[in-house]
Amino acid sequence: MILEGRLARLFVLDLGTFEVRGGERVIGIPGFLMETDQGKRILFDTGFPPDYLTDPDRPSRDGLPQFGRLLDFRAEQTAAGALALLGLAPSDVDLVILSHSHIDHVGSLPLFAHAPIVMTTRERAEPKPLYFGQARPMDWPDAAYRLIDTDTPLCEGLTLIPTPGHTAGHLSALVSLPDGRSVILAADAINRASEPAEGFADADDPAAAQRSASYLLSLAPPEALLIYGHEPAQWPLLPKAPQSW
Repeated sequence: MILEGRLARLFVLDLGTFEVRGGERVIGIPGFLMETDQGKRILFDTGFPPDYLTDPDRPSRDGLPQFGRLLDFRAEQTAAGALALLGLAPSDVDLVILSHSHIDHVGSLPLFAHAPIVMTTRERAEPKPLYFGQARPMDWPDAAYRLIDTDTPLCEGLTLIPTPGHTAGHLSALVSLPDGRSVILAADAINRASEPAEGFADADDPAAAQRSASYLLSLAPPEALLIYGHEPAQWPLLPKAPQSW
């Protein structure tokens, strides 16, 4: 165990909406804030860079229009703004989990460099975060990194599962809530409901992604709720912070 105690609460953070490839689909950008019964706060993924809000030309400089465009990115959809809905600031986060280093997950990581960052050894081995396409404008923050290579209990009720495929160092999580409910935080190990049938075509390694998805699902109870990385139909239905799970 990396943290003492048991997972007590889960919040889904709304970190914006994005239109893929000229309207192919509109996706939500999720993050997750978890709290333990010992008062520790854990952030899973950090959303886009906060200056996407203040510098409208920044997405173009990053090459993002090749993939799509931000439809909705308000102050309360930055990582700091989403935490503020819970009465929290970035400094209140005790530990960060990074599923992988694409722009919509790693963008606000520097705000949390005061906290240990848990990620896979393989993802951290990249000289810089993968960000988007060939763009590598961001450095890894100067922080304490806790690198994992195998299934790792973070605390009671929260286990991290390496799920390579979407990226070589992708990471997912299994959550067990106090009321007995189970949740799979797949992130982009299973980006959307149609992805397995589509052969994980968006993954860096589709065959590895298929194996990882099958393994992740094999570990979860049959009744577990799977929260996809970016499933258009699911996103509007998920209760968002400040509502807790």
